[in-house]
Amino acid sequence: MAVYEHSYKPYAGPMTAGWSRPLVIPRHMFGAIFQSKVFVGFFAFCFACPLVMAILIYLHHNLNALKILELNPSNLIPIDSYFFLVYCRFQFGMAFLLTVIIGPILISRDLTNNALPLYLSRPFSRAEYVLGKGCVLGFLLSAITWVPGLILCILQVCLEGTGWLRSNWWVAGSIVLASLVWITILTLIAMSLSAWVKWRIGASALLFALFMMPSVAAAIINGLFKTMWGNLISISQVLDDFTYGVFREPRPRIFDFGSPPPLIADWLVLALAAGLCLMVLSVKIKAYEVSR
Repeated sequence: MAVYEHSYKPYAGPMTAGWSRPLVIPRHMFGAIFQSKVFVGFFAFCFACPLVMAILIYLHHNLNALKILELNPSNLIPIDSYFFLVYCRFQFGMAFLLTVIIGPILISRDLTNNALPLYLSRPFSRAEYVLGKGCVLGFLLSAITWVPGLILCILQVCLEGTGWLRSNWWVAGSIVLASLVWITILTLIAMSLSAWVKWRIGASALLFALFMMPSVAAAIINGLFKTMWGNLISISQVLDDFTYGVFREPRPRIFDFGSPPPLIADWLVLALAAGLCLMVLSVKIKAYEVSR
């Protein structure tokens, strides 16, 4: 419009609440992510384990189904803390694969296309931008980890009764705590690698190597020095040890080289990893870059 007409008026409608602004990013990214039929198929497959676990819980309380399937109730897997530990470990593996697929594209596309100035020129802080990007993985990983896990717990309590709840009241908290720690670490590592390595395939390969290669080095250190403290150099080993710890289950070991590191050591390593990821994001997430 022509400037001399003076017909421009600022927006006078309702303003979006400040707390909901980071949710704009996942809302638009979900539309792009779920356009891929391959991803939709993989995401649906992630619910296969919860479905199988729900069937096992149901079979424990349905004698007619056991007779039809000719199964002995004593041969079924007991529904205890180890049952939910197996569920969590399988779902955490699926969460890692989902992170390898989605994580590298979270920030790299914005950096490659120089889109950060467009985000940060609006009433949108760097922290809100990082939070919004993290919510993309956070929502997806939550949907396949602790949310189905709590549903399984509720199903078991409804079928078994409050007696099982009194004996295993802490299982639901262990599922949520272990899941949130895995989601937080996976999300921070994926976002930091996405901001550091702009090539999607390279970031995916680096994320995969970061979880696999240190495990080999940890096994070598444990074998040479007859200790289990070498696990602390492997983020995947630390997350596994943490998961077993919160479920109060001893971790099976091929070699017995003494006691594993205490749970507080796993907390410190995870806090250090999270701090390093936040430092990388603080350096990389800027509204502009200075070229020399």
